[in-house]
Amino acid sequence: MFTKKSLTLADAKAIAAAAEAEALKNNWNVTISIVDDGGNLIYLQRLDDAGIGSVAVSQEKARTAFLFKRSTKSIEEVVAGGRAVMLTLPGATPIQGGLPLLNEGRVVGAIGISGVQSSEDEQIARAGVEVAAKL
Repeated sequence: MFTKKSLTLADAKAIAAAAEAEALKNNWNVTISIVDDGGNLIYLQRLDDAGIGSVAVSQEKARTAFLFKRSTKSIEEVVAGGRAVMLTLPGATPIQGGLPLLNEGRVVGAIGISGVQSSEDEQIARAGVEVAAKL
């Protein structure tokens, strides 16, 4: 057995704050979702003027990153490479912007960003991941 670590609400807020700072620095209006080690939403923040559709999409990106323990970009690349069968996997949202959050090599949650172009969403998510690595 091992000791299981989990995100606290304070952790989620710190991760989201870093993502928010990256988004605001670039004038990108996004929604930030953080899920826990069960893929359940623990924190959501929609910046002013972020699209309403980004609320659901950011959550799905976070859940996908959690469920598959990898970036949603990696799934997007597999689909773009011709493996369309990946689209049939339950919970797979193949749009970059979702990243797992790790602690000592174990997935403790994930972050999902939606609202801009996929590459910018990924950039914002990475800012959150950098903070998570220090928690």
